[in-house]
Amino acid sequence: MHQAILVPWVAQHLSIRLGRMARTGNGDDPIAERNEGASAPNPVWFLPIMIGLMLVGLVWVLVFYLSNSQFPIPGIGPWNLVIGFGIAFVGFLMTTRWR
Repeated sequence: MHQAILVPWVAQHLSIRLGRMARTGNGDDPIAERNEGASAPNPVWFLPIMIGLMLVGLVWVLVFYLSNSQFPIPGIGPWNLVIGFGIAFVGFLMTTRWR
């Protein structure tokens, strides 16, 4: 008995919900509204700089290891690792702001 009453109610409720979801956003639909405080897309330069920093950091560390600790900056030794990982870390931090 409860099932016969529940099924029409669910069908009606779902048809209303699906109708709301299928709207195209003609201006008065709250789903299609965009908040004024929504963040804008990133500038064009953001992605190349982000990827570039990660790659430069990786290359820095690889050069340090492959040159037996002599390059990229010969006099600072293991601090080259800190510099390389720091550059790559800045690139990874930029990924948190990418939209």
